[in-house]
Amino acid sequence: MAAALVAVAVVVALVVQRRRPAPPSGPEWHVPAQLDRTDFDRPDAPWLVVVFTSATCDSCQGVWERAVPLDAGPQGPVALQRVEVTTDPELHRRYGIDAVPLTLVVDVAGVVVRHFVGPLTATDLWAAVAEAREPGSTPQHCQKPDADTDADADTEVEPGA
Repeated sequence: MAAALVAVAVVVALVVQRRRPAPPSGPEWHVPAQLDRTDFDRPDAPWLVVVFTSATCDSCQGVWERAVPLDAGPQGPVALQRVEVTTDPELHRRYGIDAVPLTLVVDVAGVVVRHFVGPLTATDLWAAVAEAREPGSTPQHCQKPDADTDADADTEVEPGA
C-alpha cells in the first residue's frame, strides 16, 4: 500500500512539474526596427550609426569611443550620432529605449539593419557597418547571426534609460 502511494505521489509530481511555465530567459530590451531619419543629424547620409547612452553608464563611453572612428566627416557615407538620455530624453522615449548602451546601424530609409545592446568591440561594430554597406565584404567569422550582445552572460547593460 505504501509503495502504491509513493508511486502515485511521483506521478502527480511529474505531471505538476510539466505544467509549470518555463522560467524567464532573462531581460529582453526593446530595439526599434525603424527610425525616422529626420530625427537625427544628416538624414540624407546613406548610413547612420546611433549610440543611445546615459551619463551614468560606465560602458556607454567605451562604446562611443569605439564608434567615433566610423565618422568620416560631414560628407562621409556614415553619419554618427550620440543620443544621451539627459540631453535628449524625447528620442529615448520616442523609440522606447530601455537599456543603454544601444547601438544601431541604420540604412538611408531608417531601417535598423544591425543592433547591439550593451558593450561591444570595435571589431564587431566596424564589421557590422562594413557588412551593411557592402554585403559579403567581411569574413564569415566576423559576422554574427544576431548582434544582440545582451545575451552574453558577462555583458552589463544599464536598464531604465
